Amino acid sequence: QVQLVESGGGLVQAGGSLRLSCVATGSTFTITHMGWYYQAPGKQRELVATITRGGTTNYADSAKGRFTISRDNAKNTVYLQMDSLQPEDTAVYTCNTGTVFGRTYWGQGTQVTVSS
Repeated sequence: QVQLVESGGGLVQAGGSLRLSCVATGSTFTITHMGWYYQAPGKQRELVATITRGGTTNYADSAKGRFTISRDNAKNTVYLQMDSLQPEDTAVYTCNTGTVFGRTYWGQGTQVTVSS
């Protein structure tokens, strides 16, 4: 099993930046991809970005050009650098990972609030 713990959320003004971190523990050697999802109030959870163990990235259209996903395999950590934040980015951001066994795991999420 894998446990995920996010950090780095907070309150920022429009145009500001945040860097989210997610640390994985447990059977980390089984991890394939890692990613970030967000869920705004009254909305379903949606993809922000994913990254493979080899560093291949995939972004939602809304994140391209503003957000950057990266990972440090030695630290079992995935990051999400968020720049040019807008009020519509306000959401709970949750870390996700998939394993070689076909299982998925989720963190508890970290709140990002962007004020105008």
